[in-house]
Amino acid sequence: MTEGIDWHPGLGELPYSPIRHMFNTAAKMDDVIHLSIGQPDFPMPEHIADAMVKAIRDGHTGYALDAGLPELRRAVADFYSGYHGTSLGPDNVLITTGCGQTMFMALSAASKPEMEVVIVEPVFVFQHVIRMAGAIPRPIVTTAAEGYQLDPQQVRDAISEKTCAIMINSPGNPTGAVYPRSTVQAICDIAAERNLALISDEVYDRLILDGGEFAGVLGCADSLDNVIMTSSLSKSFSMAGLRLGWAISSERNIVDLQRYHMFISTCENTPTQWAGVAALTGDQGCVEEMVAAYRQRRDRIVPLVDAAPHLTGYTPGGAFFIMPSLPESCDSFEFAMRMLHEIGVCTIPGGTFGASCNNALRISFATSMEKIEAAFERMIPWLSRQSF
Repeated sequence: MTEGIDWHPGLGELPYSPIRHMFNTAAKMDDVIHLSIGQPDFPMPEHIADAMVKAIRDGHTGYALDAGLPELRRAVADFYSGYHGTSLGPDNVLITTGCGQTMFMALSAASKPEMEVVIVEPVFVFQHVIRMAGAIPRPIVTTAAEGYQLDPQQVRDAISEKTCAIMINSPGNPTGAVYPRSTVQAICDIAAERNLALISDEVYDRLILDGGEFAGVLGCADSLDNVIMTSSLSKSFSMAGLRLGWAISSERNIVDLQRYHMFISTCENTPTQWAGVAALTGDQGCVEEMVAAYRQRRDRIVPLVDAAPHLTGYTPGGAFFIMPSLPESCDSFEFAMRMLHEIGVCTIPGGTFGASCNNALRISFATSMEKIEAAFERMIPWLSRQSF
């Protein structure tokens, strides 16, 4: 009798998801308040649902082109040309099954065995993709005390002759940190100078809570030759379960990624792509309404975190997360699980997002104001009884 399949060594190093562990534990309990969910709590806008249903009724249920519907590639190119004041065409766009798949493709294609990929901690799970590709994550540490902002000099200092790529994420999951234009511009320049792939996860690019422009790589890079931007409709249009995203890069890079992509998923869900066209070309007021709600919740949760004993907070500028730190001696996995069992508030351990942030908690405000208030009514007295 065999011992099973001899998998790639990197598979054996993959941890069981602490996020799923928290969810699965909470599912067996009563009266749990979730500050853990990483998806919008709003319904998908009706005009987008109507477009998807119409596509199905009109018979658009067969294979689409492997690079994506021409109408959707054009819609993505047009939207980002306006959003970032740049000039993009459909050939700069590859449609994918969500931002997660795009990041998997970009990172696994750019990673080289025994080479290093510079990442910024806290980081959302993609370090494991790097390891599966045989490369080595090279983390840069950012902290709650600094609002999880990144100093471009940290990137320069992390680069060596073994570096093959840089990965950034703004607005950030799990932190909500939004990098200013000066930071993104400097990182684009560094990547170009060193001829390194720069992979930018911008899935929360529409959820900017303080107004003004969002500085993404498309508006900061002089050339897209070494830049890959990834995003999706999951967070901005509350379409997480429909799995629709894209990569934007130079035409040459898109051709290369398209060859990889066709062997992973053939094409994306065709009716969902028509929903994507409706989302990007239709009324954007639905996004503005969601952002306004997240802003109100952010403005309430920041003072609640400040009032909570042992939590060190900051003001996140985007997405719907805040990741306050705990005393350095705290183990976030034990702490989050104990808080769940003792008072029924579910958060995500900071250690999920890197060894440097094991004394932190990711708190999501993608939930109602009432649940946020109720959660902190439990948390503040409970935290006051803790000692470290």
